Amino acid sequence: MSIRAGAQPWAAQGDSTGILLIHGFTGSPASMTPWGKRLSEQGWSVQVPRLPGHGTRWQDMNITRWQDWYAEAERSLAELRKTCTSVFVMGLSMGGSLTLRIAEQHGSSIEGIVLVNAAVHSERPDRHLLPVLHRFIPAFPGISNDINKPGQDEIAYDKIPLRAAHSLSDLWKHVKNDISSVTSPMLLFQSKVDHIVEASNAEWIWNNVSSTDKERVLLQNSFHVATLDHDAPLIEDMSIDFVQRLIRSQA
Repeated sequence: MSIRAGAQPWAAQGDSTGILLIHGFTGSPASMTPWGKRLSEQGWSVQVPRLPGHGTRWQDMNITRWQDWYAEAERSLAELRKTCTSVFVMGLSMGGSLTLRIAEQHGSSIEGIVLVNAAVHSERPDRHLLPVLHRFIPAFPGISNDINKPGQDEIAYDKIPLRAAHSLSDLWKHVKNDISSVTSPMLLFQSKVDHIVEASNAEWIWNNVSSTDKERVLLQNSFHVATLDHDAPLIEDMSIDFVQRLIRSQA
């Protein structure tokens, strides 16, 4: 298995504040590493894992399931906890789904979560056929690099592996069933124009988490992969302020 250039995991050892960043479905750490590097400049410890089946070839995703992706995220979380007393989790798209699942499972031990165009469902018409289609068709054409800013590359697959997509829909069911257990402070980013994740996802998350400390930000000049888009500096600045505020509140 050969990892694509630029799709490698990334990490930085810092102080006792830890941050886990999780990339999206069919994506790679390339979409999160610039954000991670900016966070590490604050002196924080950062983990940007490569989820199983990602960053190689799309066929590899069809032999993984959401439990594999979640296990890798939890492994990175455990790595941060070895040296960190405060841990934050941040995710893009499916990475946001996994972030919510972590917040559901780990409760108040997660100091805060940041979501960027997080997904908990799909409005695609063919979603109803997925339970059958994934048994016979390996992949659909994909949409990668949904980025408004020229010259960016998230190093994602150009196909949607259907067995993996079917498993993703199962993850969404678990996230939705337990969403009321999310109490961590939340910073929620949503692109005004997103060709992959519908606006109803952010609306549903906002209305159903139990977090009382929450903020929602509409990104005016970015598409789906906003972490590599025109609004990336805003995401970075606001997430830094978010972490700093919550760290101060613990002092």
